[in-house]
Amino acid sequence: MNRKHFLRSLAVAGVTLPAIPAWAAPLKTAQPADNGQKAADPAMDAATGNADLPKIPPYLKPGDTIGITCPAGFITLEAIKPAIQQMESWGYKVVPGKTVGRRDFTFGGSDADRASDMQDMLDDPSIKAIMCARGGYGGVRIVDQLNFSKFMVHPKWIIGFSDITVFHCHLSANYPVASIHSKMCNSFPDDWSKADPAQQDTILSIKRALSGTQMSYSIPPSGFNRTGSAEGVLVGGNLKTIESLAGSNSEINTDGKILFVEDTGEYLYSIDRMFWNLKRSGKLSKLAALVVGGFKVKADDPGEEFGKTVIDIVMEKVKEFKYPVCFDFPVGHQRNNYALKCGVMHSLKVDGEGVKLTEK
Repeated sequence: MNRKHFLRSLAVAGVTLPAIPAWAAPLKTAQPADNGQKAADPAMDAATGNADLPKIPPYLKPGDTIGITCPAGFITLEAIKPAIQQMESWGYKVVPGKTVGRRDFTFGGSDADRASDMQDMLDDPSIKAIMCARGGYGGVRIVDQLNFSKFMVHPKWIIGFSDITVFHCHLSANYPVASIHSKMCNSFPDDWSKADPAQQDTILSIKRALSGTQMSYSIPPSGFNRTGSAEGVLVGGNLKTIESLAGSNSEINTDGKILFVEDTGEYLYSIDRMFWNLKRSGKLSKLAALVVGGFKVKADDPGEEFGKTVIDIVMEKVKEFKYPVCFDFPVGHQRNNYALKCGVMHSLKVDGEGVKLTEK
C-alpha cells in the first residue's frame, strides 16, 4: 500500500461507489449476537469442545471504557478530540494511551512504546474495547511482542482497519477472537453537525457494532457480480497487509470463509500481483465467498498502462471457482467505510436484486 498516493477512485478501474449510502439497509435493533456465538468464555469453550468457534468479546454498555492507542502511525491528542467527544456522547468513557501525542519519525512512538501501550490495554480488564487511533505502518513491528494470555481471559474489541489488518489477521489465525474492521479516530468529523450523511452513518456503524447490533448491509446489484449464496466466518482487510503476512504466524486462513479485501494507492499491476499471491497460495480456492471493497488505484505511469481493471484482475483469478463474488462493497479507504465484525459468522447473498451481507 503506497501511503503517499490516495489518488484515484475505483472508477479508474471501472468501479464506482455511491457517495451517499441511500442503499444501506436499516440495521436490526441492538441485541446480543447469539446463534451459537456467545460472548467469549474460554473456560466454557474448553469444557464444551467449542474451542474452534469464534469468540465474541462482550458488547459495550454505557459507562464502559474504550482505550485509544497508536500501534502504527503517530497522531496528536488534538487530532483525536472529535473522536473522544463523539464516543463520550455514546455513553462511553474514553482513555487515550501513552502513545497518543508521542512520535518517533512516522510512528506513534518507538516499537517498545507502542508494544507497551498496546499490552497495557490488552491486559487491563477495565478497558472493554481498544480503538486504534490511525493506520499507517507499524503493527507488524510489534505484534510478535504482544502477549494475549490476559486478553483471552478478558477479551475485548480491537477496532481499526488498514495497517490494523495485522491484528485482525493475527487474532483470526491464533485464537480466534472477533474484532471490528472500521474507521478510526482520525476519520471522525471535526464538526458532527456539518458532516455529510455518509460520514455520519459510517461512524455510527462503529457504535452499532460495539453495542451488539446484528449488522446487515445491502447494496445495489452490479453486472460484474457473480451470483450465489454463502455462509462463513468473515475475514479480511487491507490486501497489501494480508499479502505481507504470508508465511508468518499471522497468515490469514481463508478456507470456508467469506473474504473481503480493499486497498489504496496501488498500481493496477501491484493489485494484480497481490491477487496472484492469493491464488497461488491457495487463499482463493476454498473460499465461501469473495467481497471486493474499495480500491483507490494509482494512475498508470505514461507508457506503462496495465490494460486491465480491478474487476478484470479479480475475475481472472476466480473464474474456475463457483462461489459468489461481489464488487463495490462499502469498505476501505473511502468515505463509506462501514464497520464489519471480523471473526463472526455471516451470510452473503448475491443476486439480481443486489448484495446482502448479514451477521448470523
